[in-house]
Amino acid sequence: MCGYLGDALRECRCEPAAVARYRARISGPLLDRIDIHLHVPAVAPGELSGAGASAEASAVIRARVEAARRIQRERFQAQPGIYSNAHMTARDVRRYCRTAEPAEALLRQAIPKLGFSARAYSRVLKLARTIADLAGAMEIMPAHVSEAIQYRVLDRARLASTVGA
Repeated sequence: MCGYLGDALRECRCEPAAVARYRARISGPLLDRIDIHLHVPAVAPGELSGAGASAEASAVIRARVEAARRIQRERFQAQPGIYSNAHMTARDVRRYCRTAEPAEALLRQAIPKLGFSARAYSRVLKLARTIADLAGAMEIMPAHVSEAIQYRVLDRARLASTVGA
């Protein structure tokens, strides 16, 4: 692999079959155990200084994360060994990650379309629960599920490479 796949400044010259072989080096079961898959493009040197950036302030982000962690500690206070959503078992996911019908319908559509395994489905629900916690929402909404699905980029890439192969 040349290392330029998805780079805005340099062109990837790899054959699609070579890209598919490279991606296949990570087994599906291993990939399922990784909660968030993201493509992070290179940052242009001029953007590194942060001049003119209108991003959310670190203090605001920190406060939101601390609030979400507090919600999770309270949620799991009666369950030893569980301190955050990431520690939930399958039974806990069924208990704490219930979704309203619109969010459930979105998940039902995504599973076959994106080729999610049962483990990936569970990971999406845990991540959606965390996104809802960060938003201060008691219920997992379709927007939370949708965002969580978007963080499964490598699942979609694997599906595309197997369909195209």
